[in-house]
Amino acid sequence: MKNYKIVVAGATGAVGLEMIKMLESRNFPVKSIRFLASERSAGKKLKFNGEEVPVELLTKNGGKGIDIALFSAGTAVSKEFAPFFSNDACFVIDNSSAWRMDKDIPLVVPEVNPQVLRKDKKIIANPNCSTIQMIVALKPLHDFAKIKRVIVSTYQSVSGAGQKGINELTEQTKAWANGYEIPPANKFQYQIAFNLIPQIDVFTENGYTKEEMKMTNETKKIMGDNSI
Repeated sequence: MKNYKIVVAGATGAVGLEMIKMLESRNFPVKSIRFLASERSAGKKLKFNGEEVPVELLTKNGGKGIDIALFSAGTAVSKEFAPFFSNDACFVIDNSSAWRMDKDIPLVVPEVNPQVLRKDKKIIANPNCSTIQMIVALKPLHDFAKIKRVIVSTYQSVSGAGQKGINELTEQTKAWANGYEIPPANKFQYQIAFNLIPQIDVFTENGYTKEEMKMTNETKKIMGDNSI
């Protein structure tokens, strides 16, 4: 089995740290690994397989000599840097929403539509987390009977909002437990501690939120059927 040169962009974020854990736990065949992040995190050290690896600044030439780059640094960063990595013959698996609905970029769930992967398409989009788990169950049903409509309820953790969301819940909970005034909401619309907010992301012109439209549009693209 080939061993791969890996880069994790956005390595110090909540998702980036989870990606590193997954590479370890799955014994992914890593020949070498580099961690990239913003200036704020450059210089820190993260552990991989018991060894400390320094965090480097994410730059446009960070994909040179790399086989696979795992991007989880946000939409704006992916839009700016992913094309440079892909131009260096590096496969970019992007976890943001930057490329999902681009008609020229494969949007892939391996158990559902691996056939859309191509060697000449170096950027591969990763769907929304809610879409991924739903589509694995829906695809065989759709193949059998053709799905017309899906009604979805999701119950999502604050980690979906990244490290800032986790920190906000932690700070508010600590303040409540210690009898202090609970800090005002910043990342979320309302206080998130001991609360449930029936809204994810901002509303669009059609009355649905961006999260809801992500699931709608991504499902149609992955299934290859706009009639759903």
